[in-house]
Amino acid sequence: MKRNLLIIRHGKSSWDHEGLDDIDRPLAERGVRNAGEMAERLKALKLVPQLILSSPASRALNTALIMSKSWGVGPENLQIHDPLYMAYTSEIEQVVSGVSAEIRNLAIFGHNPSFTLYANQFLEVLLDNLPTAGVVVVTLESESWDGIGQKNVKESYVDYPKRK
Repeated sequence: MKRNLLIIRHGKSSWDHEGLDDIDRPLAERGVRNAGEMAERLKALKLVPQLILSSPASRALNTALIMSKSWGVGPENLQIHDPLYMAYTSEIEQVVSGVSAEIRNLAIFGHNPSFTLYANQFLEVLLDNLPTAGVVVVTLESESWDGIGQKNVKESYVDYPKRK
C-alpha cells in the first residue's frame, strides 16, 4: 500500500520576545508567509495529509495550523504530540509507528536537528539541514506506519521556501 509521509520543519521563528520560553517562541512574519507558500506548493502536488501530528511548541503548531487551513484539513485531524518537541529520532519513530494503518497521507511538524536526522533515514542524498518551513515528502510502500525505513521508500522529494 502506498503511503506519503510529509516531514515538515516549523517556519522561521521570532526572537523579538526576550525571556520567552523556547516552547512559546512564535513564528516570525517570514515564518507565517513561508508556511502558507509551502502549503500551496504541496497542495498543487496533491500532497494533502489526512492526519497532522505536531510538536506542542508554538512555532511548530502554528505552522501546522496555517498549512492545515490551506489544505482544508479540519482541527479534528490535527493532534499535538509532546514527544515531537525536542525529540530523538526514536521518539519520532514511535509517534509515527502509532498511526493507524488506515491513514495513507501523514504530516508531522517539529524541529531540528531531529527532523533532519529523521528525514535522512529515508533519503539517498542526505540533508545537512532541513531549512525552516522545509518539507521532505517520502512515498513509501508499506502495510502500516510501523517499522518504516529506507527499505520502504519508492521516491522522495525535498522542498523549502528558498528553493525555486
